[in-house]
This record gives sequence, structure tokens and C-alpha cells, in this order.
Amino acid sequence: MNNVKLGNPAVVGLGGFGLSTILLQLHNLGLCGLGPVLAVGFAFGGIAQLCAGLLEHKNANNFGFAAFSAYGSFWIAIGIVWMLNHFGIYKSTGTDVGYFLLAYTFFTLILWFASLFIHGAMATTFSILMLGFILLDLGHFGFPAMNTAAAYVLIACALAAWYMMAAIIINGVAGRTILGVGEAWLKAGEKELSPATK
Repeated sequence: MNNVKLGNPAVVGLGGFGLSTILLQLHNLGLCGLGPVLAVGFAFGGIAQLCAGLLEHKNANNFGFAAFSAYGSFWIAIGIVWMLNHFGIYKSTGTDVGYFLLAYTFFTLILWFASLFIHGAMATTFSILMLGFILLDLGHFGFPAMNTAAAYVLIACALAAWYMMAAIIINGVAGRTILGVGEAWLKAGEKELSPATK
């Protein structure tokens, strides 16, 4: 039997999600150009986060598998949209991007509900992410001031994700809990699930 202890892919997924999100919001606030956002979005937020999601599959973690794969794909997809716009190949309007964000909002709603059964830090991160997506939706459908509000909210979301990353890394090397993640907001049941719903 293989008893080799594997690293937790969540540290890469959370790291890539947080760093890409912070850079994009700094861009949206007019503090950073799009170049670094695009590069990090493809490399760390996109490819690395997607790989983390695929590794979560090996760990039988459906939540991490879905979340990291989806948000890794998000960064690759939005990067492609920016490049297509830049080269004039296929122009996407603000409303087009709004529908893209709206679809991800509904996807995030499912993960938000699931996060309530994990721990407080995860539930907090996804609650902030849900608010950020809602503000972005409003910003792309006629209320542009909401994009600025979303930038600050999503920076907070990125920092919350980094907190979870730090908890995994620091608690792991310390051999004890230095950074707590809190109790789940909802109690999970103990009923055995069918294979189709695990």
C-alpha cells in the first residue's frame, strides 16, 4: 500500500486565485496595466489553478475539483476574450462580458452553498466572492460604479483565499494549528450518499 504523503493542491489553487484576483482589481482601479494581469491570469490563475483542480480529483475532493478547475478556466477564458478584443478578431462588448460573469455567478452560487458545510474561512471567502460577482454583474448591465465597489470586495475575497492558503502551509509546517479556519456554518449530515452524488 502506498503511504506516500502528497502535497495539498489547494495551496496552489488558492494562491493562483488570490494573486490573479488582486492584480485584476488593481487594474480595475486604474493602478495596474493589463499586461501583468494577462500574464499571471494565464500562468498562475489559469494553468496552475486548473492543474490544482485536476489534482483535487485524485484526492476525491469534488469541491476543490470543481472550484479550482472552473476558476482556472475562468482566467484562461477571460484572457482569451481580452486577446481577441485586442487583436480585433472577435469583439466582446461590456454586455457580452456581463453574460459571461452572470453565468459564473450562478455557478458560484452552487459552490457558495456547498462552502457553508466546509468551514468558516471557506464560507466567508465564497460569500465575499458571491457579492463580488453580483456587483460585477450590475456593473456590466448599466451600473458602472458597481465595478469599483466590486474591485474592493474582490480584493477582500483574494485576501480571504490567501488566508486559507496560509493556514494550510503554516499549520502544516508548524505541526499544529496556528491559523484557525472556524467551524462550518451548516452542519453536514452523516447519511451515506449514492455514488452518483458523491
